[in-house]
Amino acid sequence: MEQNDLQQLVEKISLQFFGKPFQHQALFNSRLRTTGGRYLLRSHNIEINPKYYEAFGEEELVSIIKHELCHYHLHLEGKGYRHRDQDFRILLQQVQAPRYCRPLPHQMKKTANKFYVYICSNCGLEYRRKRRVNTSKYVCGKCTGRLEALF
Repeated sequence: MEQNDLQQLVEKISLQFFGKPFQHQALFNSRLRTTGGRYLLRSHNIEINPKYYEAFGEEELVSIIKHELCHYHLHLEGKGYRHRDQDFRILLQQVQAPRYCRPLPHQMKKTANKFYVYICSNCGLEYRRKRRVNTSKYVCGKCTGRLEALF
């Protein structure tokens, strides 16, 4: 999909779901990493992450565009355009747009929780930590016993 195709798609979705024209630019921005798209407050342009189109197809792209158009139209009307605002949440429900986009497949691997488990050698209390603990420096908070790692 090219920039012109994206622009036409955004204009079509704006008229179809919001009944209002989109009069600014819609661009692909491959530098976006953690989001599917963003609405720029000063220029009123919308930037879309092309990785979402490549990974999930046009259906996910349309949902991201609807989300960003909610920001766009509410901001131009002077209403609450932020995620926490009631106006924004109501408009999302009306146009059936998601509040957040799905994570990309390569981001799913990072979300797997790996825990380090430590047990006190004195009282047997178990500690689960996301980060490693220096067992020569730290001791059990209950009995000040020595910690042993169970990986």
